[in-house]
Amino acid sequence: MSTATRQPAIESGATSSPAQTVPGPRERRILLIAVCIALMAVIAAVTGLNVAQPPLAVDLDASQSQVLWMINTYAITLAALLLPLGAVGDRWGRKPVLVAGLIVFGVANMASALAPSTPVMLAARFLSGVGAAAIMPVTLSLITSIFPESERSKAIGVWTGVAGGGGVIGMFLSAVLVDYLSWRWLFALPVVLVLIALVMTIRSVPDSRERPMHAFDLVGALLSIIAVMAWTFALHEGPVVGWSAIGTLSAAAFGAAASVAFVAWERRHPAPLLDVRLFRQRRLTSGSVSLLIWFGVQSGVFIVLYPFFQAVLGWSGLRATLGLMPMAVLMMGFSGVAPRLAARIGARMTMAGGILLGAIGLAMMALQVSVPGGYLSVLPGMIVMGIGMGLSMAPSTEAITRSLPNDRQGVASALNDVTREFGTALGVALLGAVFSAGYATAFAAPPGLSADAAAAAQRGIANAMEVANGAPYATALQSAARQAFVDGWQQAMWAGAAVMALLFVFVLLRGPAAIDETSEPAHAS
Repeated sequence: MSTATRQPAIESGATSSPAQTVPGPRERRILLIAVCIALMAVIAAVTGLNVAQPPLAVDLDASQSQVLWMINTYAITLAALLLPLGAVGDRWGRKPVLVAGLIVFGVANMASALAPSTPVMLAARFLSGVGAAAIMPVTLSLITSIFPESERSKAIGVWTGVAGGGGVIGMFLSAVLVDYLSWRWLFALPVVLVLIALVMTIRSVPDSRERPMHAFDLVGALLSIIAVMAWTFALHEGPVVGWSAIGTLSAAAFGAAASVAFVAWERRHPAPLLDVRLFRQRRLTSGSVSLLIWFGVQSGVFIVLYPFFQAVLGWSGLRATLGLMPMAVLMMGFSGVAPRLAARIGARMTMAGGILLGAIGLAMMALQVSVPGGYLSVLPGMIVMGIGMGLSMAPSTEAITRSLPNDRQGVASALNDVTREFGTALGVALLGAVFSAGYATAFAAPPGLSADAAAAAQRGIANAMEVANGAPYATALQSAARQAFVDGWQQAMWAGAAVMALLFVFVLLRGPAAIDETSEPAHAS
């Protein structure tokens, strides 16, 4: 690796970890299973609560705003603490941080299951976010620091498949628990996964840590927490309360100020939490941008697919989640194929090929979707998009982890996770806005509908179906709402396809250079 590439790592002020016994093949397989189970627990908790909003509000006497905060508190806490706790794992030991995170996460989910009131639930969700932030970056940094070069890409592919497809699987299992038992049982899934991962981690996962020469970058950690929390809050609240609302604008201003301060501080610190100069590397930039956009598009597609399945096709929540499984399964399967393909044609071409398939899948969904066609009108596009996600996400993740030295693998893993969280929030906010605007513009109120009823129906298809319930104009209103939904869907899908096309060009021009694709991350001297 060139001197220019190594320089930030040399200045990071850390030494390599002491010699460790390299785990054998069996131990590495157990490690991979353990960290993937732990990751699945975190991912399931991100998506699980979405399927239980109505009964949760009734049982805890919570408003819709409070229910949304139960979901967002976890997501915001997780995103804000990823970078600092990833760095803590590098310093204090990845295994003990993983064990501590699993214990905190498990206890918090048990508290959520037993919560008698809204304040208790909110506190438990905050604690869950803390535990998840300790777990998520360590699961990947253990792989990158322990697996040998010959096996690392395959292991990262498995991890990526679980991270990308695990949310849908977790939502499906949560929906089963909610439909057949109660919302309190959905917290049983993360607890069971945590217990399994905890036993396997304590018994079989080796420790891995580095010996830093400088003190922990506390100021950088605090600035990163403020920046990530503020931006995440703004992205979550903007679609709900409005982008011009005081709360949204204030959060965005805090996020921008903290981001500028973070970059300025990190450029001066002898051992920065995240050396921002590393973004000069093509691998780190292209990997981060690719994941940001992929998770944004994926999340935007999901928020459109669910109402299509439920409001347009009349499916239950459980059946709607099941309808997403082909995309999730293909994504997980092709995440395992991607490393082998990257070894043959290069990471850049593998990433670009997956992105191109994603754009094609979105275009297919825009062109083929129709109310009479139902599920089969969107399934081919979902299949193509699932394959594209699997092919491009694994090499994008590896591009990020390879860009930082071994003593910063916890930070590299956390950066990967923060990128995913930001992408998810951006996708929901932006593609959701395109879809909502398209629906409102295309909605044509049938004759005889009062102004108040038309205004309510124009806000969304669920509102339209509620207005139509039992009304004499029900058939005409439902037909108008479904057609408006399809029009809004097409605009959102075309917007996503355009973004993916731009990403395709970017990766072709600035993707991982072939000369660096098989090199090791820089080690600190």
